[in-house]
Amino acid sequence: MFKRNYVNLLALSVCGISSAVLIGCSSGGSSSSDDDVAGQTPLACAQLVGLEIPADAIDLPTSGGTVADAQAVAASGSGATLVPEHCLVSGRIAPVDTSAPDILFRVALPTEWNTKVLMFGGGGFNGTIPAITGHVAQGALDQPTPLGRGYATFASDSGHQANEYGSQDGRWGLNDEAVRNFAGEALKKTRDAATFIIQKRYASEPTQRYFAGGSTGGREALTNIQRWPDDWDGAIAWYPAWNNVAALLAGQHISLALSQPGAYPDSAKRLLLLNAALETCDALDGLEDDLISDQRQCNTVFDPATATVNGNPLRCPSGGDDGDSCLSDAQIDALKTIDAGVNFNFPLASGETGYPGSNVWGADLGITSIDTPVQPTVTFLALGTSQPVQPMPRTAPYLSVLVDQWVKYSVARDADFNSFTLDPINPTPEYAERISELSGQLNSGTDISEFADRGGKLLLAHGLSDVLVSTRATEIYYGRLLDQMGAEKVDSFVRYYEVPGFGHAASSQFNATWDSLTALENWAEQDIAPENQVTTDTVGVPGRTRPLCDYPAWPSYVDGGDPLSADSFECVE
Repeated sequence: MFKRNYVNLLALSVCGISSAVLIGCSSGGSSSSDDDVAGQTPLACAQLVGLEIPADAIDLPTSGGTVADAQAVAASGSGATLVPEHCLVSGRIAPVDTSAPDILFRVALPTEWNTKVLMFGGGGFNGTIPAITGHVAQGALDQPTPLGRGYATFASDSGHQANEYGSQDGRWGLNDEAVRNFAGEALKKTRDAATFIIQKRYASEPTQRYFAGGSTGGREALTNIQRWPDDWDGAIAWYPAWNNVAALLAGQHISLALSQPGAYPDSAKRLLLLNAALETCDALDGLEDDLISDQRQCNTVFDPATATVNGNPLRCPSGGDDGDSCLSDAQIDALKTIDAGVNFNFPLASGETGYPGSNVWGADLGITSIDTPVQPTVTFLALGTSQPVQPMPRTAPYLSVLVDQWVKYSVARDADFNSFTLDPINPTPEYAERISELSGQLNSGTDISEFADRGGKLLLAHGLSDVLVSTRATEIYYGRLLDQMGAEKVDSFVRYYEVPGFGHAASSQFNATWDSLTALENWAEQDIAPENQVTTDTVGVPGRTRPLCDYPAWPSYVDGGDPLSADSFECVE
């Protein structure tokens, strides 16, 4: 019922003809090849300890690397939770600048290797190594993990080690090499170092290479396939922060709006706003199920200044703050700032001129009264529990803390700098120049034609209720691909899906999961393009499914169908 409404034109890659050809043409831009490993003897796990990774095994400048530890890990779990027997390797890549931090990384090497590799992306400002034995972002919980499928998996901390701020720690901005590593160079360095170790362990080259990540990890996916297209056969990018500096500047704009007297809505007011938006927009898709599928129409028809909830005006009659039964004008203005986005009055080297607003109408902005296991994460990543002020509290909105750290350490390079003095629209010439320079490093380019030409496949997905990284920004990315290559070419190697009710990484409304890795494998290895893909909710209504519609389509309910089944919806524009 939710099939594509036009004919798929499959890219018939030479690499899809046979497994023998796959081995020969998918290894990409590694600094070594099958000829380098032919005749080698595979190393046992214990033999990897102390292994030196020569600097010339890594295509970007480093001082080489070292395997610090390698531990044999027994199998555990079963079925989708199986963690197979593997060798867990921990290592470091030394910088050229001795004052820069190391890149710390891990590699999981299964005893029974399927000859494929998968690199995991990070989140926020990184600073820790992602769990390489787990699922890809929003992976289907009833399907094996990459390691469980036999993949060799790896990831790094992107070249710095976080303090108590975790993924919001911005101290890396003080060192130029650390900035370049976070911007993308650590991805290439880690990939090359991990490939060297994999070759030593198995005396063989990988046949397929994939990358998967969300948020910053989504940006890293797009950066990888744009800057090093020969290294990757496919990528999965959820809610990608690809226009990173523009998003940070928008975050500064939002923080300043929320910091105004009386502008910060508490949890009760956020619930009131959500209910008002649902009253207006829930039935637009033909079904009242506490999910807004026709988000674009909702954005057009909903106005918090005139909306009602439970028969009463959402706006406080006086315009002031009359308690949790209504929103004040100051709060409505701040929320409209999030919805409207921002334009910058200075040039960015990346070419960005602004950042679009987020779909705040119908989003969970962090409603603490909702009782689900993921709700603390939802609140943490949304508006938090306290207003942005100076000095910035850790309980402020995630984006406010992130931007405060970035302005202090990357822009001003002064830990005592008052970040609220930076105007994101009209910064001083000194800061405008620095921000522009950073945009040229931190933003992902949108020209991925080389990746497409060598047969690479890209899966993009984003929740419509994401207020940390805007769905509208991913729409811009996808739109640029269409402008550059045309719909037929883009359709041959990219799919983009938007998920109603899903926020950033977690949601109590519709916590989206999807077997994206199988979809990517089928497309990259067998030329079977994704069709009739389904996302499954694990929290809002566990087991409820919805179709993943090819953007710009959205799921519309077919009257009389099971409201919990994807089969009861059709994708419409």
